[in-house]
Amino acid sequence: MKRVTGIGGIFIKSENPERLRAWYRDHLGFDLADWGGSVFHWNSPDAPNPGGATVWSIFEQSSKYFEPSTAPFMVNYRVDNLDEVLAALREEGCDVDEKTEDSEMGKFGWVMDPDGNRVELWQPPEHPSDA
Repeated sequence: MKRVTGIGGIFIKSENPERLRAWYRDHLGFDLADWGGSVFHWNSPDAPNPGGATVWSIFEQSSKYFEPSTAPFMVNYRVDNLDEVLAALREEGCDVDEKTEDSEMGKFGWVMDPDGNRVELWQPPEHPSDA
């Protein structure tokens, strides 16, 4: 079974999200959307991939979304079959969150790595144009 197929997103907490977003925009050229983050599409003339993209976003320092991790970041990894991956991780004794989410954006699940970082696993929706 294939597990991770790519990076779906990188999320960073900040005491001053607007300042941090501006720094990335002004110094690294990030094209920020109205929602405050960027989407990096995997498309290129040599490798068209209409469904592939990586999201980058800044969260308020007070966000509880990364809990129980205390790390100021979280990485979201793409998977083909969330249920299979979560079941395999449980069988291997990993600390898998019982909660999952299923929405128009896809399916989400979480596991803690050995250093206490929350890892988000994401199965994109069946139709990439929906993401």
